[in-house]
Amino acid sequence: VLSGCGVYDGTEIHEASAILVHLSRGGAEVQMYAPDVPQMHVVDHSKGQPAEAESRNVLVESARIARGKIASLAKLTTADHDAVIFPGGFGAAKNLSTFAVDGKDCKVNTEVERVLKDFHKAGKPIGLCCISPVLAAKVLSGAEVTVGHEEEEGGKWPYAGTAGAIKELGAKHCVKEVTISFPVNFHVDAHVDTKNKVVTTPAFMCETELHKIFDGIGAMVKNVLKLTGK
Repeated sequence: VLSGCGVYDGTEIHEASAILVHLSRGGAEVQMYAPDVPQMHVVDHSKGQPAEAESRNVLVESARIARGKIASLAKLTTADHDAVIFPGGFGAAKNLSTFAVDGKDCKVNTEVERVLKDFHKAGKPIGLCCISPVLAAKVLSGAEVTVGHEEEEGGKWPYAGTAGAIKELGAKHCVKEVTISFPVNFHVDAHVDTKNKVVTTPAFMCETELHKIFDGIGAMVKNVLKLTGK
């Protein structure tokens, strides 16, 4: 489930690409979706500032990542899929929810909320990375998730305050690394909430090398696929 195209106002493109690579390697068939709604705002990524008087549609922008093969989130049903995965990027906190503005008092897009609740009720796994675990924290009471560490640690974890908001939402936050040294133990790289079948990994919540983020996302995807039982 995508939230636009670009880290500051949509889906984090590296995360989406990493998820797709790992899903492909795992032999999964993939369908991409996004809500057919306006973006909260448009950010000029070269300046890191909102572009005034410009508007874009989340579904249309997400189609850039999907290479055009995408459908409205309203068409996503649990009957057609074994699992659902949400990449991060500020779009998860701006377009899929209002977390970027409202924090613990945020609202979640109605279709996003429906999808999370439907997959949870059906006992099908849900994968989330970077900032997107806040969606599960808000919608699935008592879920266990990770966004990494709970202290900034000199700038290594610039968004560490998110962990506190997750606790305020009623979820349990579990401190995790982005990845660990080889040999990889995939149960350590990503947090697996076996009760709720929610799998999370910090990704770009940490200032670290790209390949470590890629490997951590791989751990999340592998665990999601494992939980499908297929």
